[in-house]
Amino acid sequence: MQNFNYHSHTFRCGHADLEAKDEDYVKEYIKMGFKKIAFTDHCPEKNVIDKRPKIRMDYSEKDEYISEIKSLKEKYADKIEIKVGFEIEYLPGEEENLKELKNESEKIILGQHFIYDDEYQLKYCGNSDFTDKEFIRYANYIQNAMELNLPDIVAHPDMYMFGRKDFGEIESRVANIICASAEKYKIPLEINLNNIFHNTYFENRKLNNEDIEKQKAKLNNVFYPCENFWEIASKYDIKVVYGIDTHFRGQILLWNELIELASEVIGKDIIKKLNFVEE
Repeated sequence: MQNFNYHSHTFRCGHADLEAKDEDYVKEYIKMGFKKIAFTDHCPEKNVIDKRPKIRMDYSEKDEYISEIKSLKEKYADKIEIKVGFEIEYLPGEEENLKELKNESEKIILGQHFIYDDEYQLKYCGNSDFTDKEFIRYANYIQNAMELNLPDIVAHPDMYMFGRKDFGEIESRVANIICASAEKYKIPLEINLNNIFHNTYFENRKLNNEDIEKQKAKLNNVFYPCENFWEIASKYDIKVVYGIDTHFRGQILLWNELIELASEVIGKDIIKKLNFVEE
């Protein structure tokens, strides 16, 4: 069983648990037997492009964030290995700023939440109806980031399915572009557990303690992980990791249950075909 998680956020992003300290998460990871973790909070933007509130830390908070995680790294060195990093989005024109963030950190994950439309306005996954052209642009942004060797992991590569139930020709093309690039550049893809968490144990932003069979009945509302995407991924020579995408206390403690629920969503036969990273 995977004993690391490289996808964790902090209160600084504004939409995570505002009362949870970074150390609270570290203690939960240790309790669950994790050996390695990375804090990869939503990256600050040197040039502010994503103007939505409560999405990411300010650029002025970056140094404090790095310093705090490094302090925890030293404090808990005998119990768990901690790395500091960021979750980034690729946008053309921002390459140098993204490389700067990479040079300042130990782990970078790519979580592509948006693209530019033809007017160079941001268009968000799940909030807009992507055209076929924009779906391909989403895939190409991820491909470009991998070509530049920006990410260590591609987080929720199937997030483009958010709000969609049908998986047709264009969705298949996107999956193949992403998976072919992951194979070529040897960058792992993440099975993200956060959408499962929010539709089961964390309905209406409150934890519940219903048994796992009752949680399974809620999986019809999960958009990603997407079974069709991972069926395509299973045909490529790519590495795969799970990512908790931690935002709230209690989420880490549900690690085993969320893994089981992901297996229900994707399918046990497909899970068996995937090449999971061991460390």
